Amino acid sequence: MVVCDTSDQAKELFSYFEELHGQQNITEFNLAAEPEEKYGNKKLKAALILHDVNDRDFRKEAVKAFKAGEIDMLFVFNMLLTGFDAHRLKKLYLARVVKDHNLLQTLTRVNRPYKKYRYGYVVDFADISKAFKETNDNYFAELQSELGDEMSHYTSLFKSQEEIASEIQEIKEAVFSYDIKNAELFRLQIEQIKNKKDLNELIKVLQNAKELKNIIRLQGFDDLLAQIDFFKLNQLLGITKAQLDKLNLIDAINNDADTTNLLNSALEDIFFQFVKVSEEELIIADQLRNQLKKTREALQDNFDPKDPAFISLKQELERIFKKKNLDEVGQEDMRENIFLLNAIYDKAKELNRKNNLLKAKYEHDEKYARVHKRILARADVSTKEIQLYDALYNVKNLADAQLLNNHNLLDNEAYFNRNLLNLVSTEFVKNQKIKLDFNTTQAINTLIASEYLNQYHNRL
Repeated sequence: MVVCDTSDQAKELFSYFEELHGQQNITEFNLAAEPEEKYGNKKLKAALILHDVNDRDFRKEAVKAFKAGEIDMLFVFNMLLTGFDAHRLKKLYLARVVKDHNLLQTLTRVNRPYKKYRYGYVVDFADISKAFKETNDNYFAELQSELGDEMSHYTSLFKSQEEIASEIQEIKEAVFSYDIKNAELFRLQIEQIKNKKDLNELIKVLQNAKELKNIIRLQGFDDLLAQIDFFKLNQLLGITKAQLDKLNLIDAINNDADTTNLLNSALEDIFFQFVKVSEEELIIADQLRNQLKKTREALQDNFDPKDPAFISLKQELERIFKKKNLDEVGQEDMRENIFLLNAIYDKAKELNRKNNLLKAKYEHDEKYARVHKRILARADVSTKEIQLYDALYNVKNLADAQLLNNHNLLDNEAYFNRNLLNLVSTEFVKNQKIKLDFNTTQAINTLIASEYLNQYHNRL
């Protein structure tokens, strides 16, 4: 719909449209025509809707034809801006400044879901930004006076630049562990998540990002769009939803749900294994040994043996066989131990998954992944994880560069420690504004230095 500033302007624009598309002025409509089709090379059709052009019946038929998809565009002046409801109307061209209540009414003409379209578009030739801001401010004030204390529930409709910037930081923090620049690597990371709660939480973050992008555009804060790749986040949202759908499908199959139709479209994602068995006790014993092997290997894959979560899992494993010999347990004990081992295995795999995500952030340097976790667990360090990462990553690059230029630097531990302390102080306190006292700074420096020295002397 082209919203014109005057009746004459509407006539001129419509006349120009006719010249471009070779269209003759529509005087009647064939409502039995073919339904809406993809444009392709199709010539577009339009109608002029004015109060003083044609009669009321013509305007009624034109609106009906537009809703049926027989007309592609409407040129209007002071018509159809309020009360007109056509779901297929997805784009407004504004050639006039509409104000106050009429502005909100006009914009909502394209605010209807339709087929693949989730929202509409406004092409603003008249610069309605000032009028839109004033209308928003007035509407907000009116809501405040009417809703009183309940207004806090509606503040998400209007956000300041500071609030939006803060939410962008929260999104960055929530997706920190994942590779959000490479969709294929992200997919591989997501496929390792088997906990649907974790997937739902990530989906919520990515959906919030999608909504925040619309709010940014709605309020005209386009400069904030550069702070994070919203287009990429929307792509990652689809990947995450696909993984959740796959887990739901597997659960449905395991629960004997009627999934005939689903199987036809997703069978390639499901793997079946057939096992020939004999005596039950022998099977259980084999299962126990296999589960023990898998669990032990999962724990061995962990590169952070001092992690409290790892220590706890290792202790659980030790408790299972502390008093009993594997070859002496009966079937009931075996079944119970298989169940317990499987729980430990799942936790170990999840811990490894998170560790590997963090390691990838530091270019697969295990030293800094361990340091990152230790600092994050400290009660005397209050910082966002992204700030911590930025500081540590810069320290890593600077320290690695120095070691590359001087291979013998680690032979002089005192000198290396002093030099590293200067890097830590600069990157953490000065550049990232992380509040640290001297003792905490010294402790962080010791953590990093110990990792380098342990690696240098093969003490890992």
